[in-house]
Amino acid sequence: MKQAVVTIKYEEEKLNAIKQYMGKKDADFESEMNDVLGKMYEKYVPQAVREYIDSRGDVPAAIKKSNKNTAKSTGTSAGMSAQNE
Repeated sequence: MKQAVVTIKYEEEKLNAIKQYMGKKDADFESEMNDVLGKMYEKYVPQAVREYIDSRGDVPAAIKKSNKNTAKSTGTSAGMSAQNE
């Protein structure tokens, strides 16, 4: 599937702190952001639409992986809501 670039505004000092502390834990910023977008995809895109997109076979692996995890466990949306509070 064709990739898109996402641009957001965020406070520079906070972003630098995130990257600094992620580096200490060997975490990858882009990978983490992709995970967050995958969770948003699961939360807001209806299951029927996700299945249609999956059936086309050109869905990024991160989203497919995220969809499989949702199918295995229930309550993923509730976990996301708790993180937002």
